Amino acid sequence: MGLDLKIKSRKIQDIPVLDLEGEIDVYTYPILNDALLALIKDGHATITVNMENVSYIDSTGLGVLANSLNKIAGKKGELRVICNQPNLLKIFTVSGLLNRNLKIFPGETEAFQTAR
Repeated sequence: MGLDLKIKSRKIQDIPVLDLEGEIDVYTYPILNDALLALIKDGHATITVNMENVSYIDSTGLGVLANSLNKIAGKKGELRVICNQPNLLKIFTVSGLLNRNLKIFPGETEAFQTAR
């Protein structure tokens, strides 16, 4: 069983940021899914997910990001992921999500330099 996933929400430049901590797996993905869907339902087209404190993501977590990316793309928005961990970056690369307009940034500063 995976560790807990903790999510804190805040805003930068009116863009919601979800700060994640823990693991995103088959046990914890509903927490992330609910948080993302709530933001999308509230009309946010651009969302930033800070994964600097995430130690692991599996296919269910990738599925949540892909599903949210599809919903946001329909609103001409973007899903930004802050991640600088080689093990997670490798998973994103292998998954093909980087080819589907998922934007990954090494830090918060870089993620918000491109803010619309």
